[in-house]
Amino acid sequence: EVELLESGGGSVEPGGSLKLSCTFSPSTSGDYCMAWFRQAPGKEREGVAIINTDGSTSYRESVKGRFSISQDNAENILYLEMNRMEPQDTATYYCARARKFYCTMRANIYNYWGRGTQVTVSS
Repeated sequence: EVELLESGGGSVEPGGSLKLSCTFSPSTSGDYCMAWFRQAPGKEREGVAIINTDGSTSYRESVKGRFSISQDNAENILYLEMNRMEPQDTATYYCARARKFYCTMRANIYNYWGRGTQVTVSS
C-alpha cells in the first residue's frame, strides 16, 4: 500500500513563501512520477506541478517562475516551494503518484493521493 502524507501548509500574506512536503512510501518496482494538485472551494482539482521519473518538471502556467517542485529520492520526500504567493493560490494542496514514466495534469491518471494540506494566502 502506497501512502502519501502532505505537510507544511499554513497561512501567509501575499508575496510570501511556503514549502510543502509530501513523504511517500518507497517504490518497490517500476517507474513512477509525482505531482502536486490543488483544489479551491467550489472549484475542480487542478494540476500545479509535475516531476517525472527522469527528473524533468512541468508547471501550470499561473505558477511558472514562482513555484518549484523537487524530490529527495534518498528520503522519499516530494517538495513544492512556493514563492511570491497570491490570494489565488489559496487551496487545499495534494500530492499524487502515478505508475508512469511521465505524468500529465490529468487527475485521473494518478493511482495514489495524499489527504491534503491547507494553504491560505491573505492579508
